[in-house]
Amino acid sequence: MNILFFLTPKEEVAFIFDDFTLRQVLEKMEHNRYSAVPVIKKTGEYVGTLTEGDLLWGIKNKYSLDLKKAENVPISDMPRHADNRPVHIATDIDDLVAKSLDQNFVPVVDDRGIFIGIVTRKNIIKYYYDKARGLQETRSSAAS
Repeated sequence: MNILFFLTPKEEVAFIFDDFTLRQVLEKMEHNRYSAVPVIKKTGEYVGTLTEGDLLWGIKNKYSLDLKKAENVPISDMPRHADNRPVHIATDIDDLVAKSLDQNFVPVVDDRGIFIGIVTRKNIIKYYYDKARGLQETRSSAAS
């Protein structure tokens, strides 16, 4: 199965650019109610994943929780604890599922490393749930 079946395209993903300020990121994450967002360059390459925890500890350790200073802090200065590792668009479904076990979403990149979207763990689970439910209904119908 092609992973594009599960893809949420970039146009529908709340992401941030690596030159956003801390304030811009906080506002975007608050507005979308996300706890983690993909970070990409203006040229489209995937950089990594920024989490609420990254922001919290970065603000605490680097800026003494002064949000006024955050207006001038580029998000590229914010250390990230762990990145959601991207998969290539041609990745097989087994690798995608394995990666989704450790990540809420899996970033997807093309041949040039350009971010094209994400696959959410929710979409994968829903697909397999629906598939298993369909098999169970088929078996129930056959037994009747």
